[in-house]
Amino acid sequence: MAITLPSARILRLPLGRIALVALLSLAPAAARAGAQIEEALAANVQNSLHRSVSDYPAPRLVFATDVEGWAWLADMSSRLAAKIPDWPTRRDFLVTVQYEAARAGLDPQLVLALVQQESNFRKYAVSSTGARGYMQVMPFWLRQIGTAEHDLFTLRTNLRYGCTILRYYLDLENGDLYRALGRYNGSLGRAEYPSAVLASMQRWLWTAAPASGGGPASARLG
Repeated sequence: MAITLPSARILRLPLGRIALVALLSLAPAAARAGAQIEEALAANVQNSLHRSVSDYPAPRLVFATDVEGWAWLADMSSRLAAKIPDWPTRRDFLVTVQYEAARAGLDPQLVLALVQQESNFRKYAVSSTGARGYMQVMPFWLRQIGTAEHDLFTLRTNLRYGCTILRYYLDLENGDLYRALGRYNGSLGRAEYPSAVLASMQRWLWTAAPASGGGPASARLG
């Protein structure tokens, strides 16, 4: 079963933030790539994050049933077709997003919203600060928690790092999604980026239909 963040965390925003989220939801989507800020990590944190990015099992859909998993994939695929026209590329991207989000205890709809803001779904996007790929991961993370051989333009590597980093920031901020998003973008304390991600998330909301049977979803790549 996929693990999602409590929606109440998003709803318990100050009125000013709610107003900004509502305003941004009416604006055209645009990439807002930032830069995570390099900070010293405690040895135990560094080791834990290193283990998180070093294990690469085959991504698969993680849902309670096949029906639910394929319904999600079909819905997300139709929404993403304009950004990633090629079906195999789009399928692999979505399956990997959902798998890595579930693995990190994140809502895949949040990850899709973050990718939209960071790179606008461009695999080879590079920001002015050097952040790379779909989730705009800064190269210093290779030194901090990975290895020089990890390629941040590779789909699974980029999403594994991005989801691991966002999970780390959420834990650091005791589950405060707003502040965690600020840290992810290197704009902690400013409202624009987290508000933009939360506004984008409204475009990706998805609710499973009532269960009608079927075993656990296990669609694997290649």
